[in-house]
Amino acid sequence: MKITVLGAGSWGSAISKVLSLNGHDVSIWTREEKIYNSFLNGENPYYLPGITLSRTIKPFLEIDKSIEGSEVIVNAIPAQFTRSVMRQVKDIGKKLFINLAKGIEIESGMLINQIFFQEAKSEFYCTLSGPSHAEEVARDIPTTVVACSKNATTAEFVQKLFSNASFRVYTNSDVSGVEICGALKNIYAIACGIIDGFGTWDNSKAALITRSMVELARYGENNGAKKETFFGLAGIGDMIVTCTSLHSRNRHVGEMIGKGKSLDEIIESMNQVAEGVYTSKALHRILKEKYTEMPIAEKIYSILYESYDPKKAISDLMNRELKAE
Repeated sequence: MKITVLGAGSWGSAISKVLSLNGHDVSIWTREEKIYNSFLNGENPYYLPGITLSRTIKPFLEIDKSIEGSEVIVNAIPAQFTRSVMRQVKDIGKKLFINLAKGIEIESGMLINQIFFQEAKSEFYCTLSGPSHAEEVARDIPTTVVACSKNATTAEFVQKLFSNASFRVYTNSDVSGVEICGALKNIYAIACGIIDGFGTWDNSKAALITRSMVELARYGENNGAKKETFFGLAGIGDMIVTCTSLHSRNRHVGEMIGKGKSLDEIIESMNQVAEGVYTSKALHRILKEKYTEMPIAEKIYSILYESYDPKKAISDLMNRELKAE
């Protein structure tokens, strides 16, 4: 099957490798000529150093040429740029669109599936999510995720498309729940990184992850998600890996904040997007209109955008009114 991956960062590159190993005809689109040239050499040292990629993966600099003849489009573009890229894809509603991005669009407050339905007016949509750092997927380290679509046949099709000996895919139908998990866990990973920046605070980190899941589930249920989603791969699974892994960009941002660096200098030093930074802003806007009690998420926004002292934020949370769990 001919498949086009939009975006040649770490995740787009890793998933291209998975699809290529599964025998598919894979094209990948990038805006950067240096990445285009690296794919011609069977590598992407800018995002996946040391990983050998199949030379059968065809890179393109022109988005129209990359999707010619493709039946499936895989979106590996950061959330804030996904809408603009969708608008460049001709006949997007006639192709199966598989989303890898995790975030909420700041301006609209929409999840990726909502953006797609608005732009494409199509039901050919699936989101792939779960605990899956690209660096490990590219090294064939056993990984499990969920293919989530409102259409069971679509979810099962995507499950078979991606599954192999090291990449196992389950199915799910709770699209909003899965995408809420994928977006919000990045905010809490920043919080966990801040704890790491302070030192070995294991008690604090365990409590933080646990209470963050309570907030995430509360928000999700208030927005139509299913409770069981938060205890699956897209929920607690992705939360654990993003909050604890050295591969996590969002956790890294928090760690640098915990060590006293400013957000601007942290972002300037990174070559990839930490989605939680932008999702925090999007969530803050949403909560002003449709409030859900999310004290941890609100403190992270204050730390990121209002220069609030992280240790004062922890003190505020610890001294909130006592209540039952």
